[in-house]
Amino acid sequence: MPKGTNQKFKLYRLAQIMLSKTDDDHYITMPEIIESLAEYEITADRKSIYNDLRDLEVLGIEVEGEPVGNRYHYHVVNRPFELPELKLLVDAIQSSKFITERKSNALIKKLEKLVSRNEAMKLQRQVYVSGRIKTMNESIYYTVDAIHNAISENRKIRFQYFQWNVKKEMELRHGGAYYHISPWGLSWDDENYYLVGYDSKAGQIRHYRVDKMLHLQMSDEKREGKEFFKKLDMADYAKKSFGMFGGEEKKVRLLVENRFAGIIIDRFGKDVMLIPADEDHFTVNVDVRVSSQFFGWVFSLREGVKITAPDEVVEQMKREISRMAEQYGG
Repeated sequence: MPKGTNQKFKLYRLAQIMLSKTDDDHYITMPEIIESLAEYEITADRKSIYNDLRDLEVLGIEVEGEPVGNRYHYHVVNRPFELPELKLLVDAIQSSKFITERKSNALIKKLEKLVSRNEAMKLQRQVYVSGRIKTMNESIYYTVDAIHNAISENRKIRFQYFQWNVKKEMELRHGGAYYHISPWGLSWDDENYYLVGYDSKAGQIRHYRVDKMLHLQMSDEKREGKEFFKKLDMADYAKKSFGMFGGEEKKVRLLVENRFAGIIIDRFGKDVMLIPADEDHFTVNVDVRVSSQFFGWVFSLREGVKITAPDEVVEQMKREISRMAEQYGG
């Protein structure tokens, strides 16, 4: 058989063909393999392809042949990711506010290359990115990478921070002054990405929306605040901070209707103790950062949840209710 013009790419093209055209439900026969290679101007006989299929295992591509009638059907098995796993990743990407629509589409396209063409179509049916609320800060990829680099090198970072004004324009906070922060971790809360770090000037742990950070640079200064973060549970910090709003941390007692037990567990975890109060209610003591967001959460549950202690938090809630009533002419 005369040699094709691209014989040196034979194993590479064979890998491409097997990965793109086969999966657990789709197979390819030996004549179809030979025909597919010919499309790349590569000639091959059955014997050489048998050897090449074995060689693919060295590259981590396991091919299985199954007898069907008087011929064998071949397909790739044991891919790095199963289709349900990739669907989960696609869902996470498309629902993430901190990833722009363009980057979301680019990431999903890369994930599609990890499965066959047929399975990629199933992934595409999962994708509904258009219309989702997404960040418009295209540099977030590089911001996150720079933060991780600063953490690994034990260095502070400098950045500007912005907010949107009524004209839908970026408006730098603090008159455009740079924030100088010791980064200690990243937290994902309510579909947003936050930097949690130590502000030496204020002597406090603070958090910042990563998609609202601009012109981030690594500082020459070493990080500070290690003593605070030794005793900080990042997941616990996010759980106590409603919508990642700050506030003084306090232990608050709530009186809750039994039907809202799931909401309390979803918010504060299964370790909280639900103490029966009467036939229809229980009490629970939780650590929260008391803020307007926390009061809004309580208010949203209407008569199902009531703050009963401490007294100063109860009074704060009363003032918040009065303020709202006044705002609406009550």
